[in-house]
Amino acid sequence: MSSMSDYLENKLVDQLFRGQAYTFPGTLYFALFTANPTDAAGGTEVTGGSYARVSVAASLANFAGTQSAGSTTASSGTGGQTSNNGAITFPAPTANWGSVTGMAIFDASSGGNMLIWCALGTAKTVNNGDAAPSFAAAAFTATLA
Repeated sequence: MSSMSDYLENKLVDQLFRGQAYTFPGTLYFALFTANPTDAAGGTEVTGGSYARVSVAASLANFAGTQSAGSTTASSGTGGQTSNNGAITFPAPTANWGSVTGMAIFDASSGGNMLIWCALGTAKTVNNGDAAPSFAAAAFTATLA
C-alpha cells in the first residue's frame, strides 16, 4: 500500500482548492529504504555501494492508465490505481545495502521532496555482488482513493 507524503498532500490541496499552482515533476526518482519513512518524510535511504535513485519519466508509456496494467492511454478506469509499465532497476550493489524494507518516490535525484512512499511486502537483504534490485513491470502500484 502506498501513501502520499504530507508535502504532496499539501500541494494537491493548495492546487485543487486554493488556486495555488503546483508544477508536477516530469521525472520521478525511485529510492530504497532500510528504515521506512512516514508521510512526514524521514526514514533511512540506502547509501553507498553504487546505490542511486532510479529516474523514470512521468508518461503514459511508463505508467499504466487506471483501466488496466500495461495500458498506455489516458486513464479511464474506476479504481484510481496505476503501476509501472517497465522494470525499475537499481544499480548493482558494490557494497552491502542492508535489509531494504521500503521505497519512496522523490522529485529529485538527491534531496528533493518525497511524494509517495510504501513498505515492501517482504524485506529484501541486498549484499555486495547481488544482482541489481529490480521491480518487474506492474510490481509497483499506487492507488489514489
